Amino acid sequence: MEKVHIICIDDQREVLAAVQKDLALFEPIAEIIECESAEEAEEVLEDLFAEEKPVAMIISDHIMPDENGVEFLARLQKDDRFKNVASILLTGLATHQDTIEAINKARITHYIEKPWKAEDLQNKIKIILTRFILSTGRNYTEYQDFLDQDTLVEELRNRV
Repeated sequence: MEKVHIICIDDQREVLAAVQKDLALFEPIAEIIECESAEEAEEVLEDLFAEEKPVAMIISDHIMPDENGVEFLARLQKDDRFKNVASILLTGLATHQDTIEAINKARITHYIEKPWKAEDLQNKIKIILTRFILSTGRNYTEYQDFLDQDTLVEELRNRV
């Protein structure tokens, strides 16, 4: 089984550590990559793309130095190579306008407010991973213990 990649971006190490802790249960099927800036995440994405490694999603903070999460995710949406990478905006400081931009420009998959509940984040990750595994044609049975079963059944039913 090939591991998929989840990129986490936050300029605060303690937040990255908390996300890493909450996502540890996915480590058998996913490599969790921590980045402290959008620039670092872009370098990682370029490397993974060049190596043809699957990137399932990006979990990004909104408020960061240089380029904020919404700007970064919106810019990625314009790059055909990354259009199918799901995104979660994880933030505690976004305004109503920021949220609208995240949905309209960055086409985020989910919006989660800080502080988050580990179970909520994990459940959203399971749904995204399920859709990613199926949409990329991977053998879902190899990943089944980490997928959202309701989403799996629904997606498989819709394919028939």
